Amino acid sequence: MTIPWLTLAIALPAVGALVVALIPRERAELAKRVALACTLVVLAVVGAMALNFDPSGPRFQFTEVHPWIARFGVHYAVGVDGIALTLIGLSALLVPLVVLAAWKEQEDAEDRGKGYFALILVLEAMMIGVFAATDVFLFYVFFEAMLIPVYFMIGRYGRGGERRRASMKFLLYSLLGGLLMLVAVIGVYAYSAQAGNGTFLWADLVGAEGLLAGVDTTAARWLFLGFFVAFAIKAPMWPVHTWLPAAAGSSRPGTAVLLVGVLDKVGTYGMLRYCLELFPGAAAWFVWPVVVLSLVSIIYGAVVAIGQTDMLRLIAYTSVSHFGFITLGIFAMTSQGQSGAALYMVNHGFSTGALFLIAGFLITRNNGSAVIADYGGVQKVAPVLAGTFLVAGLSSLALPGLSPFVSEFLVFVGTFTVLPVPAVVATVGVVLAALYILWMYQRMMTGPVREKLAGMADLSGREVWAVAPLIAVIILFGVYPQPLLDVINPAVEQTMQQIDVSDPAPVLGVDQAGGQEGAGE
Repeated sequence: MTIPWLTLAIALPAVGALVVALIPRERAELAKRVALACTLVVLAVVGAMALNFDPSGPRFQFTEVHPWIARFGVHYAVGVDGIALTLIGLSALLVPLVVLAAWKEQEDAEDRGKGYFALILVLEAMMIGVFAATDVFLFYVFFEAMLIPVYFMIGRYGRGGERRRASMKFLLYSLLGGLLMLVAVIGVYAYSAQAGNGTFLWADLVGAEGLLAGVDTTAARWLFLGFFVAFAIKAPMWPVHTWLPAAAGSSRPGTAVLLVGVLDKVGTYGMLRYCLELFPGAAAWFVWPVVVLSLVSIIYGAVVAIGQTDMLRLIAYTSVSHFGFITLGIFAMTSQGQSGAALYMVNHGFSTGALFLIAGFLITRNNGSAVIADYGGVQKVAPVLAGTFLVAGLSSLALPGLSPFVSEFLVFVGTFTVLPVPAVVATVGVVLAALYILWMYQRMMTGPVREKLAGMADLSGREVWAVAPLIAVIILFGVYPQPLLDVINPAVEQTMQQIDVSDPAPVLGVDQAGGQEGAGE
């Protein structure tokens, strides 16, 4: 009997959310335990999938295809390649850590946090589903359904008086992108129906023999834009990024971890999977506009981050910069660039997740304040907390030996071989990253201890368990990234084949070329 691994991974948190919601309010502690147990079971299921995944096997594994709305060619179709698997693994790892970190944080909410943990489980089901979907309509359903739990996680369980406004801004931006994508999804079905049987199955649409191969150039470019704008909003890229700092600044840190660590990756994942492979000709035509937007995102996000006074908003703006690197790697159209971009998605989730969690621990110790100026000298009273914050911060600026460095290096190498000027311009973002991270650390962690922080407690055992796995993987994959690359690289190679692009041949130096010519004579 074949185990439906992906269906199981989607269904478990969905059922767990229902169970948590039905637990009486008076038994909030039980609700938390059920939520944590459910997330750990999901992590075990995803771990079993990873162990059974064969990088040298078929591109999509653990596949399931069942008719859903047969009249319109809609299927419940799921499967994962190496890129989707690593992002599902990222989701499965971050969710239990968020539950642990938020264990005490929600006790003062009206329902004592029970609803918050139920929403986390619903969101986990949606996140796994969106990365696993191999039917375009099913992907769209999960893409839109994610908005619901996040809206309530920000609007009801957020922090500060602006949380409802921030949640509405997030919703409106996302709905706008979703509407544009819906038009493009309908267009995909219409053109597939003209070419044969109308379908949303990804495998039937892509490639030279796919049902979208005959779409005329103008229509393909418009369809590409419908998907791309939706993904750019989700990513987020400049200039459609403004919802993110507002949402992150008004969120609980755990919500911000999932929002920036996982949900935003749906945008860049969608660019790599759908924009490039459904519309390769249009993607090639839009390379330079996307590269320019990526460079603006890199520099703008870093510059604005330097001027932030709120640590959550600062971390959010650094992510705008980091996503610029990811989109730059994707649209460089080289195997190194795309491998680096896919790896960057995962490593960014680790580093940013750690930063947001530790920022949350700081906020709970200082009367809910996220203002950087309210801190100082933390490393003297809470050295473990300050030390983990430093490691997470250094990983965010891609220090060699920590996991994001490999990702950023691959993006630069892959971009420089075909777009040397943009690659050089992008290095400005690296310099600015060192400035905003180290300056934030200096202001918050060094210097004299502020009087109100004199009795600050260091990390508790529960908090160590929440952040230690992220610090461990940041160091592990910084030293030895090969396990992730072994899974990602085959998927990238198949993407390059689908879009009919190959890496440029090495350029020989003048003397070397002359020597070879002489040898041939």
